[in-house]
Parts: sequence; C-alpha cells; structure tokens
Amino acid sequence: MRGIERGFKGITRDIERGKFHWRPELEDVHMNLEAELTRRVPAGAKLHTGRSRNDQVALDMRLWLRDEILAAKDELALLQRSLVGLAEANAEVLIPGYTHLQRAQPVFLAHHLLAYVEMLERDGERLADAFRRVNICPLGSGAIAGSTLKLDREFVARELGFLTAVGKTRRDPELDGRGVGPRFRGGVLRGRRPDRRTSLAAGGGRDLVVGSEFNFIKIADAYTTGSSLMPQKRNPDVAELTRGKAGRVIGNLMALLTLLKGLPMTYNRDLQEDKERLFDTADTVRASLRMMAAMLRHTKVNAMVCRAAAGDPALLATDLADYLVEKGMPFRQAHHAVGALVAAAERLHKPLDRLTPAELRAVDAAFGPGALKVFDLKRAMARRNLTGAPGPKEVRRRLAYWGAKLKPG
Repeated sequence: MRGIERGFKGITRDIERGKFHWRPELEDVHMNLEAELTRRVPAGAKLHTGRSRNDQVALDMRLWLRDEILAAKDELALLQRSLVGLAEANAEVLIPGYTHLQRAQPVFLAHHLLAYVEMLERDGERLADAFRRVNICPLGSGAIAGSTLKLDREFVARELGFLTAVGKTRRDPELDGRGVGPRFRGGVLRGRRPDRRTSLAAGGGRDLVVGSEFNFIKIADAYTTGSSLMPQKRNPDVAELTRGKAGRVIGNLMALLTLLKGLPMTYNRDLQEDKERLFDTADTVRASLRMMAAMLRHTKVNAMVCRAAAGDPALLATDLADYLVEKGMPFRQAHHAVGALVAAAERLHKPLDRLTPAELRAVDAAFGPGALKVFDLKRAMARRNLTGAPGPKEVRRRLAYWGAKLKPG
C-alpha cells in the first residue's frame, strides 16, 4: 500500500512538471497511470482489483463535483459580499421600483440589492443539497454487479471523505451538480417577488444595463467598452456578456438532460459527451460570479439622479389609496378614486402633489386636508415598516444581518 502511495506521488510530480509521457495506445488516463505505476512498483499490478473504469470515472466525477460545488459556494459568497457592500455604501439612496419596466413605487436601493443577496443564498442552499447527493462513493460497485472479493467499500468511502458508499455506479451526478450553474429560483421571501426561474446573469445583468442607461449607476471603465463609431458611448459589455452566459449554461443543462434521456441502466458510451457540458458550465458560472462581484465593487451610484427619479409623486399613488382605506373606504373603491385623480391631474397638467384641496375634493369628497401629506417621501418610506418592506429601519436591520452572516472567516 505504501509503495503504491509513493509511486503515485512520484507520478503526480511528473505530471505537474510536464514530464509524464502519456501513451495513446493505452486508451485512457486510468490505463496510463496503472501501467506507469506497475513499472515503478510491482504491487501496482494489483491496483485494478475489484474495480472497473466505470466506477473509477464515476468516482472521479464526484470528487471533481465536490470541489467545484464548494468553490462555487465561495464565489456566491463573494458576490453576496459585493452586493451588501454596495448596499451599505448607499443605504440612504432611494430609487423607483419598476414593474413592466415602468416606475411603480419608491424603494431603497439597498432593499433592491438585498433581493439578489437572498436569491444567491437560496442557490447556496441548492448547492449544499447537490453536494450532499454527490458526496456518495461509487468505488467498488464495478461496472454493474459489484465484486465477489471482500472489498471494504465503507472504509474507502471514509478515506475519501464521502458520507457513505452507493450501491450502483449511478452516472447522473452531473445533474445533481447542475447546481454549479445557479438558477436563482424560489418562493416569496422578505416580501419580495418570487425569483421566476431566472438567473443572476439574466436578472442582475439586466438591472445593471438598465441602471446604466438611466444614469442611476456608473460602471467603472474597466468593465465597459467604447463604441467603435460613437465616442460618447460607454457600453456595459461585461454585464451584457454575463447576461448572455445564462443561455449557455441553460443550453448545457438541456444537453445533459437530452443525453441521459432514454439510456438504459449502467454505463453507455453516450456518456462520453457529458464532460464537455459539465466542465464548461462550471467554468462559465464561476467566471461569471467573479466578474459580477468585481464589477459591483467598482460601480458607483448616482444618488442625486436616483433621488430625483424616486421623487416622482406618482410613485406614491398607492399610498394615497391606502390613505383612503385608513379612512374606512374599501380598497377597490379607493383604487378607483385615485385612478380618477391621476386622470384629473393629467388633464390639468399637474403632478399629483400640486393639486389643490379643492381639486382633490372635486374627484372624491373623501380626500381631506391631510391627503397631500402622503407625498412626503421620507414619511412615506418610514411607514413601510412591515417585515420585508423597504422601510429604513427594516433595510438597516437586514443589512446588519447579512453583513454579519457573510463576514469572512
């Protein structure tokens, strides 16, 4: 045993130094290593006892997936810290929240950024679940029927850091490991919308591109490129390229699903095609996470532009409806009354907060003298104090929570 270990250490050094001679006639990496080990250590001839290349490949894939999943979790945490850092640096900045790409209601930028932090957290949980399923040792199950030799599979599993041994050489850990390509989906949390089966690449990239166009943010020049024709342009290329990677990773998943569809049990040569898709997914996702984290660390927020956009009184129309509800009016009726008021303001070419008390009462007598106080933005935000709401106290509380949770070490 010790001779085999010494032999493999020597082979490893030769591979790392580029001195190992790979022999194509020996078919694959396993046969090359076994042949060289046997040449150096006679006991190497016993290396293949009780195993097949099938369970060796299955083992190698699980070992690799374990490392990639843990690395991806680290990359996720790095990106989360970048998001929290940007949120903390701009904790007082208000932006208009959007639905249908139209301004809807005011929210703190930090609240918006924390939504992505929580999406990433759910992906971290999926990665942990994928790790648990991958972390089962197939070595010793052979090609199909195990071995008549008295192999201690549980000992081998423990030595290799696995939870336990698996009964079959199940060859779909790649689909458990698809969590390496986070999809960022889940249920309602913190009062925000569900993730809608999107990806950080698609969703986060879109927000960065739109935010750049609206001048809410300025991405550092290192992460943008100029136009070949228009000298004033600063294109958010890294955000767009990262957004495009979502399609690549989803395509890889579809390729794996199609590859495995209809295959009979145990090994089939079709599975030669799974490695390229899986390796590409891991490389693409980890690179995208690193780039997004770095770009966010070098992104500045234009607080005055954001504040001006969030100060549109129309964004507080729902608050005006709530004002009527608090006076006893059913919400549907209040919604209709405020809608009529919006239409009246448009006819008068006035913003909502510039209507006179008489103009408000002309639409509905329920609009009392306190109605216009609704448009005090600071007061309006302070009233948003429900769990998950974008009020200042709740946002500060969640920033403190995530800052402590994501603290390195």
